[in-house]
Amino acid sequence: MTTTSVGQRSRTRRITFLVALAVFAQESTWNFYESQVPPLLREHISSAAVVGLLMGMDNLLGIFIQPWIGNRSDRTRTSWGRRMPYLVVGMPIAAALFLTIPHTSASLPLLIATMFTYALVANTFKPIAEALVPDFIAPERRSRANAAVKIASSLTAIVAAALSIFLVDNHLSIAFAIPAVIMLLSIGVLAATVRDSRSPAYRAAVAEGLEIQHAERKEPRVRDTFFEILRDTDRSRLLLLVAIFLFGSAWAASRSLMTPYGTEALDMSRGAAGGLTLPSGIAFIVAAYPAAVLAERYGRLRVMAIGMSVFAAAMVLGTIVPTPAGAAVALCIAAAGATCFLVNAVVVLWNLAPSARVFGTYAGMYTVGWAGGGFLGPALVGAMVDVTGWPLMLLDVAVVAALSIVVVVRISALQRRTALTLAK
Repeated sequence: MTTTSVGQRSRTRRITFLVALAVFAQESTWNFYESQVPPLLREHISSAAVVGLLMGMDNLLGIFIQPWIGNRSDRTRTSWGRRMPYLVVGMPIAAALFLTIPHTSASLPLLIATMFTYALVANTFKPIAEALVPDFIAPERRSRANAAVKIASSLTAIVAAALSIFLVDNHLSIAFAIPAVIMLLSIGVLAATVRDSRSPAYRAAVAEGLEIQHAERKEPRVRDTFFEILRDTDRSRLLLLVAIFLFGSAWAASRSLMTPYGTEALDMSRGAAGGLTLPSGIAFIVAAYPAAVLAERYGRLRVMAIGMSVFAAAMVLGTIVPTPAGAAVALCIAAAGATCFLVNAVVVLWNLAPSARVFGTYAGMYTVGWAGGGFLGPALVGAMVDVTGWPLMLLDVAVVAALSIVVVVRISALQRRTALTLAK
């Protein structure tokens, strides 16, 4: 092994760790938000559909904000890079707003206003950190790097579950303060260590931008990129966005509605129900890296479809065994299956991007699909729960997941057909 290759691997590991830290900083608040804000809303609102709709508000904002901010970061040029300025400004503000949420819970209008403001700020940097992965890391290594990022995200789910178990019932304000402090500490490390102006993709984008200026052409806007995907005769990218939306709906519903599911269907306390996801966070960590390795060996779309099927089957299992232990086991199996999608879907989208200039835009479009599902998924499943009852909530999630599986299978068929055509 040459000294150059050793140095490249060392730099890849370093930036993977730092990107994972950036995502950890964000998800440390988002996971706890998804777990413990629904009970605050339930103190004022009885309808599961309305609670799900309000919990999806942040995702609705993301649909409009995230692709724009991703494209904006693609076109930003500073000595610090094109991603870091947004992270350094946005994260501390979001942490301060998150800290105030439990202090506004006595008033429903004030609580909703705080939720809206927090979601507005947090969405301005949510896709930025993940865009650092294709900025720094070559296509063939992105699944493994993204696996590390998802492991970091899963660690925050464990933190959120632990806070729910040990602090929520007696010290709610302290429980909210801890994720906010984690975010502030993490962004401090990032600010001191990361300069994405040194990334290969940033340099390539600058060089390509100079060529565009000489040719008197404009940088692509969000709508230009979206219309290019719509007009493409190869429907793979468009269908992938649909699959992201559908599976995002199933995943968001399984997380946002899990605490009320535990209290309503399994007769658990709020704190104990909030801890149902703790074992599944460990399962996610264990499965993430193998999901990346298997995808590189057998194909990302195939592994995604298998993992999604495991997720849906686990939801059925949880319905058949309606106990806290049964729910915990089902969530563990579901999380292991979901890693196959969560680790690889955005990598497939990045690798379909035509240029390094649009990595941020594609990251934004991925989060739009995921955010769209996050907005409608809890509301849709919540409406199904209003009809079928809380005991069948996991089965309702499985139905939505099954639709996403159909779309991914279709993408695989299109890719095989394209490969055969090129071979001829």
